[in-house]
Amino acid sequence: MALATQDRVFTKMVSNVREVRARGAFVVMITNGEAKVEASAYDYHITLPKTSDYFTPFTAAVVLQLLAYYSCLHRGFNVDQPRNLAKSVTVE
Repeated sequence: MALATQDRVFTKMVSNVREVRARGAFVVMITNGEAKVEASAYDYHITLPKTSDYFTPFTAAVVLQLLAYYSCLHRGFNVDQPRNLAKSVTVE
């Protein structure tokens, strides 16, 4: 998963993605709407709506949570009872 949504580090992120892809990795790239990346840099591309860099984490979080949810369902895991999750609230 490559999250390349910030304009100030976009070129560095694309460079890193190309390096990982050259080593045989499967790359799912998530970018803003206006970002232009050649198709050889990724296997699958998800485009987010163009927003300010301050609000991009909100749109990216929704996409990443849905990817996690549906990949969990696809693999046959129970999404309501994740393994190895420590309790954060203790009940007396």
